[in-house]
Parts: sequence; structure tokens; C-alpha cells
Amino acid sequence: MKLLESLPLVRLPRWAGAHDASPLLTREWLVTNGRGGYASATVAGLNTRRYHGLLVAALPSPLGRHVMLNQLWEELTLPGGEPVALGGREHGAALDLAGAAYLQEFRLEAGLPVWRYQVRDWVLERRVLMPHEHNSTYIAYRVLASPGGRAHLRLRPSLHFRGYEQPVDTPLREDYQCQSDGHRCEVSAGGPEPPLRLRTYGPQCAFQLAPQQESELVFRVEAGRGYQSVGALWSPGEFEVALEAGSYFGLAASTEQWEALDSLAPADAFEAELERRTTLLKLAAVADPVAAELVLAADQFIITPTGRPQEAARARAAGEEVRTVIAGYHWFTDWGRDTMISLEGLTLATGRYREAGYILRTFAHYVRDGLIPNMFPDGGTEGLYHTADATLWFFHALQRYHTLSDDQHALPELLPVMRGIAARHLGGTRFGIGVDPADGLLRQGAEGYQLTWMDAKVDDWVVTPRRGKAVEINALWYNALRLLADWEEEVGDGGGAEVWRAHAARVASAFNERFWYEAGGYLYDVVDGDHGDDSALRPNQVFAISLDYPVLHPHRWEQVLERVRAELLTPVGLRSLAPGHPDFKTRYTGDLRTRDAAYHQGTVWGWLIGPFLDAWLRVHPNDVAGARSMLEGLLEHLDEFGVGSIAEIFDAEEPFTPRGCIAQAWSFAEALRCLRRIRKLEGGRS
Repeated sequence: MKLLESLPLVRLPRWAGAHDASPLLTREWLVTNGRGGYASATVAGLNTRRYHGLLVAALPSPLGRHVMLNQLWEELTLPGGEPVALGGREHGAALDLAGAAYLQEFRLEAGLPVWRYQVRDWVLERRVLMPHEHNSTYIAYRVLASPGGRAHLRLRPSLHFRGYEQPVDTPLREDYQCQSDGHRCEVSAGGPEPPLRLRTYGPQCAFQLAPQQESELVFRVEAGRGYQSVGALWSPGEFEVALEAGSYFGLAASTEQWEALDSLAPADAFEAELERRTTLLKLAAVADPVAAELVLAADQFIITPTGRPQEAARARAAGEEVRTVIAGYHWFTDWGRDTMISLEGLTLATGRYREAGYILRTFAHYVRDGLIPNMFPDGGTEGLYHTADATLWFFHALQRYHTLSDDQHALPELLPVMRGIAARHLGGTRFGIGVDPADGLLRQGAEGYQLTWMDAKVDDWVVTPRRGKAVEINALWYNALRLLADWEEEVGDGGGAEVWRAHAARVASAFNERFWYEAGGYLYDVVDGDHGDDSALRPNQVFAISLDYPVLHPHRWEQVLERVRAELLTPVGLRSLAPGHPDFKTRYTGDLRTRDAAYHQGTVWGWLIGPFLDAWLRVHPNDVAGARSMLEGLLEHLDEFGVGSIAEIFDAEEPFTPRGCIAQAWSFAEALRCLRRIRKLEGGRS
């Protein structure tokens, strides 16, 4: 683990140790297992979301992700003293954060969370880990300091077996059963889920069977998002362990078999994970601590899906493995668009070329009617295909992979698939996606569907339908045609190259004629839409400059970029709509309908800083310092919201409050990709 030891990979958030309790309720931590499962809660230990839990297991289809262990109530009793709660809870109208007074420090070490509590002269450390590709969570405790004597730590596991999307007021099961042999117990509920197995590690520990139910627990973030926010938990009993100076104690919660838990003690699990993380850093060849942090955090999103066994069998038969990308935690699954946009930052910028190839081949297997899936529902085995841009991003991702990896087989193998995709777009495919024979531009749109990345929908209301010819769709289409022509010459028979170039030339001519909005000095967002041409100033036009083959004429690049910079650029990404537009929303808050009304109507998206910086450096190749400064806001954001993570979105105006998912794949991917690019331009190792 020399590389980990040589890099100061400790993130001590600026607010850590402050007596103001509010950061402890608004900052969240996340640990993942490489299968889509995770553990997550607030720093204070409260579960404020339905998605929070110490073990959210990724179970085979049709179950999907399930909350199996919600919380662990911790109570420390010093010799001859009163019991002290180390965490917190919100029960009815009462918020109890007394335990926060004992939290002296919260930090991340190599991306893993560590808490340090001090109760008088006793100092106790807690760590949380999920072994890679195991539906298990390990919680380890160590006494760092004590004046002597013996203290006692009581741990009461509380649970509510349910799908992680189910509301918190879902009724508790009436048939929970627990079996225990003193240092381990097994909880089952007679349902389709596997049992929850709890095992302790360390001397002088005993489990006491004492079932109880706690009701009226408040999940405050759910309340703020307009969902059911009061629920109940059930507990089978409590573990009690005696602690002395230097004591080390561990608890594992798992849906794996007992053999897995019996063979892997907490110390071994932590050692194995640190070795794995050292390997990731070696693959990425990083020397910069911030880039190293992002490399380890990016690992959270690359998973082996558990819910599609036929896919895994097919891949193994071909001598490969299945990989995909979780778009965001806590609630996203694997999305085609997010995967293809994130591929370079998550895998190629981190040296994980083999997994990048697995991902591309996985999605190539799912091409239907010229489209890759928009997303795979949690617990499902078949993809949903309602997307107009994910497939075009597939071309971009393949080109990046072909350029940066040494895989000489992928492009010849996938070229027939890419030809077929282009042919289906020329002839027309699902959801009204197809080329307009009148001008060669790509149009899309079907009633009731949101087909671009601006895909908010509430019931039957599509917030930003963008039906017609969208600016980024046609920038991507032109790029795809040009790449296809190159590939035909490189690994094909060369015969089709001129045909694809002719289609691309027609697209470029029509694009520059139709999309230029003279009165504004920028590009229309949609032409030939439901209501004509849409002149809303949005970030989508940046792709006409940023892609490998920019479709916009160069003499207009600087003017377009300046408008985008002046009205859309923020310290944490680009606004999705310019201020002053009638539909502009400043904040992403409230119930689902209110939030989705703002989702792409001003809300800032962190991932868009990537294409903006690509375009900026294309126009201003010597302004590396300026490009570097545009990343600072996202890097400073690592201390807030999801600690060590980059959020999905931010409010459109100061203070640019983070919202949505606490950890979003393409936010991470683009920040890491751009940081490494800038480091190389600065002449240093990244």
C-alpha cells in the first residue's frame, strides 16, 4: 500500500468538529460495493432519506436494491457512568442530537468514512466499509484512548426490509424472526429477501434478544421533497461489548452466506480494500492528491450488475465480464446516456481500459432498432429505449476508447453495429427519431416522451419536450457521421466513407443555416419544434463546438461561447436556462412537480463544465489558468452535501446550493477528466 501511504488522502471537511450541528444533518457519507449496493447516512448518524441505510443490498432480479439494515443505535457507558448516545434521532417533533457533542472529527481516509468520538477521557473511532462485490457492511470500532477501567458499548440494529424506493411509511412486516447463538444472529421476514445476518468480531461480546419497535421516526429530507416522511423500524435486540484500552471490535451486516462472514474479519476486509484502492491508483498513475481522491470516488460508479444473469453468462462465454455504470447515488440505476458521457472520465482517465471495453460491449449487445437503452430499471432485466442522444454518445465513447486504449479488436468488432445504428437513424426508428429527408438534420419526438438529456416528466407532463431538431442531437449526429467515415477508412473496407461524409456535409450545411439565431448571436435550442424555432439560451449549443468534429463554423465559436459564459457559467457548472427567460427557476426545491419544473429550467448541472472547458480551450488554447479556475468551485464542493462526492445539480443562483443526488457519475467523470487534462497542459503529472 505504498502509494496510498505516499499520498495524503485524508479529507477533513472544513466544518468538521464545529459545534454547529446543522452540517451533521446536511452532510452525507457514502460507501459502495461494486454491485450497486451501498451504505449511506448523514454524518450525525440520522437517516433523513428513504434511501439511507447501513446495508442497502443489490439483490438479484426482480428484487433490486433493498434496505436491509437501516440504523445502528450506539450507546457508550463509561465505568460507573451514565449511558451516552453517540448518534442522533428525530422522533415525532423532537430532534435529539445530543450525541453530536461527542463527535470530535469526521474525515475520509482513502475515500472511506471515519468518525472520532470523545466522551470525557475515552476516545473511540468508528470506520465503515463494504467489501468489494459483497452485500456486506463492516463497522469497526477502536478505543484510541482511555484512562483505564472498562466501558461498555451497546449496539441496537434496527431495520425495515423494503425496496429502497418504497416510502418510509410502508408497513413493517409482522413476521420478523431472529435466531442467535450469542455472537451472531439471523433475521428473516418470510418474504422474498434473503435473511439479514449480523456477526460480531472481538472478545467479550454478547447478543441479547429483546425485540422492540420504534415508531414516529422522521426522515426530514423526504418531508422537504414532498414524500411520506414518518416511519417505523424494528429491532431484534442488542449487542453489548466490553471495551478497554486498545480494544478493537467489529460488526458485520450481510445478505451473504455465513461462510463469507466467518472467513473475513473486519481487519482483513479493510486491508483487502486498501490494497484494491492502491491498485486503482497505480492504474490511474496519479501523483496529485485531489485527482487521486476523484479516482477512488469514481470507482463507486463502475459496477458488476447483479440483476441480469443471462447477460453475465453470455459475457463469460465470450471470455469477458459485464460492467456498467450507476448514474448516481442514491436512486439512479445504469443509464445509457450517463454511461457513454462518463466513460472517458471514469475508466479511460483512470487507466481502467479493460472495464471500458466491457462496458461498450455490454451496451452493444443491447442495441435494438438502432438504439442503446436509455436505462435499466432497478430489478429489471430489459432496458428502456426512449432516448435520442444516448446512442449518439456511444459513437463518442467508442472513439475515446479507440484513441486511448490499445484494444485493436473493439473497433472492427463494433463497426458493423455502428453502421447499423447510422442506417436506422437515416431510415427512421422508434419515437420519431430519424433524418428529415428535406435537409438531412436529425429530428426526434413522440407524444408523452422526453428523449433528450433534458428529460423531466411528471405524470403526463413533459417539462421540456424539445420535439423537433435539437441542437445537441444534431451536433452529435454530425460527429457520429464523421467518426463513422474515419472508421470505415481505418478498419473497414473504405467503401462507405464517402457516403457518410456526404451525409455529414449535408448536416453541416443545414445546421449552420438553420440553427444560427442572428438576433441573439447564439444557436437556437430547437428548430422545427412544436412551436417553431426555440431561441431559449441553453447550454446544449456548446456541443456544436466541443465534440471531436464541431459542426458549427469556427468564425462563430467565440461569440457563442461568450454568450454562454456570460449567462450560463457558474462556479459549479452551467445553468440549464439563462436568467431572464420566463421559465427560469432559481431554486430546485419542493415536491416532485415543483422540482421537475426547475430541473432543466435554470438548475446548474456540474457535468456540463466538461464540454464547456473543451470548447473554451478550443477557442482559447493558451488560457489554461482560466480553464483551471473554472474547476475550483466543483473541487471545493467536495466538502459539502455528499462528503468527497460531487452532486448532480445545484441551484441556479448563489449560494448554488447542491441538490439532487449526492454523488453523480458524470459530474465526477467530467471533473476528473478535465482536471487531468489541465494538469497535463500545465506540464505536471496529474
